[in-house]
Amino acid sequence: MAEPAPLRATAAAPIPAGGMAEWYGGAGGARLRAALFPTVGAPRGSVVLSPGRTEPIEKYFETVETLTSRGFAVLVHDWRGQGLSQRMLPDHLLGHARGSRDFLDDYATLLTAFATRLPKPRIALGHSMGGCLTLLALASGQQGFSAAILSAPMLGLMIRRVPIGVARSLSAVLAKVGLGGSPVFRSPAGQDFETNIVTHDRARWDRNEAQIAAWPELALGDPTWGWLDFALRATKALQTGPGVPRLTLPVTLVIAGEDRLVDNAGARRVASRLPNGRLVEIPGAYHELLQETDDVRAAFWREFDELAERI
Repeated sequence: MAEPAPLRATAAAPIPAGGMAEWYGGAGGARLRAALFPTVGAPRGSVVLSPGRTEPIEKYFETVETLTSRGFAVLVHDWRGQGLSQRMLPDHLLGHARGSRDFLDDYATLLTAFATRLPKPRIALGHSMGGCLTLLALASGQQGFSAAILSAPMLGLMIRRVPIGVARSLSAVLAKVGLGGSPVFRSPAGQDFETNIVTHDRARWDRNEAQIAAWPELALGDPTWGWLDFALRATKALQTGPGVPRLTLPVTLVIAGEDRLVDNAGARRVASRLPNGRLVEIPGAYHELLQETDDVRAAFWREFDELAERI
């Protein structure tokens, strides 16, 4: 029997009805957390929702309710190194990675652990880093999905301080010599809505900030050189590697017109390599499409509904 895991609620983000979290074992025995949310009535299928870097399961409670109201059971998980899953460094606020292999093995183990509880057809939904890893898993041969939709997927990075070639070489060298656990930069303490670059929606910004304030163990901070090395290698593999052109399932990429975190040029390159791909840009939107204003979210859900009707 699965070992129960906690879900953290706040007044503005209550736990969706029927949701239950549990621990499962990832690559190397890592203790990872996932949560399953049932639909009401006969299910249309299921969605495996993979958050972006720093994002815990709890940030997606509203998204879960949007999906369950459409008739889909929803499985959400914390990637290793964030949320309540096992952190990777003694400094738990550093976002670290040691390549993509462990992430992909964790994802495969997750799907195996919940396979009998995920009604078909199954749709993969990933945001940002979760979109990158979802597509990387599919391109690496992961089976079981009928379609995928990616929200502002990390298929290229916005790197302003140095040329991307320099960042690629430096992160690879530091990771190789054992300094991959050092932070790439240190962000200033505290953020405010007026200067944020992820959402135009004040209420959702406040809700997410209150969630972390109430449950600080969900927080994650700056990336390490190891994480940057992983991200640059993963995005390059999707832009140039052999896996993407072999994918036959429908994949919709929804990008944010005013994204300042991921490079939309990378998403366009990847979309052009997908045999059954579709790319949609939402003008004026910031990076976190599922945390954005109602009109932006409605545009995303129109694309989801169109995809769901095709499978």
